[in-house]
Amino acid sequence: MKKNTKIWLVITGVLFVVLGVVCICNPAETLFSMAWLIGCFTLFAGISKLVFGLRTQNFLPNNGTRVLMGVIDIIFGLFFLANSIFVAASLPYMFAFWIVFEGISQFISAFDYKKMGFPGWWGVMLFGIAGAVLGFFALKYPEATGKTLSTLFGCGLVLMGIAHLIGFFGIRKLEKRVGEVENAVREAIES
Repeated sequence: MKKNTKIWLVITGVLFVVLGVVCICNPAETLFSMAWLIGCFTLFAGISKLVFGLRTQNFLPNNGTRVLMGVIDIIFGLFFLANSIFVAASLPYMFAFWIVFEGISQFISAFDYKKMGFPGWWGVMLFGIAGAVLGFFALKYPEATGKTLSTLFGCGLVLMGIAHLIGFFGIRKLEKRVGEVENAVREAIES
């Protein structure tokens, strides 16, 4: 691999690590950025859920919850994108409510899976309950929720940066081995 190609792994890794540390050290600014990113992702997730819900309504009898969650996600996504400053301040509350509603939706969906004979339906139900409970805790402690969101986002970026740097060193090690094999083959051919 060309040297200038590998350097992009290092640059990406270092930038992710630095950005992650900045996010951890600046939770308010991170919440603002997260509001915009979450708006984009939530809008896309809502469209996906809505399409899935509409296309599977003949197979899953209680599909109204999926369609409703798709519409709610679309509304949240558009709201996040249109009101980033307000959303950054209220993001912990919005996140908490969203997790509560999503948990309840998964709890209800679990019974559809049970009717279909899916053996893991109880896992969907348990995770739905756990999500709703976590959402209620997040509502109770919004400041901690905001700081936690920023910290988790920052930690995720740091981990991605480290993964890129490990990839760089792995490629270097692989190239060294390939070079040794090429030399051994060349020596074997010449002798």
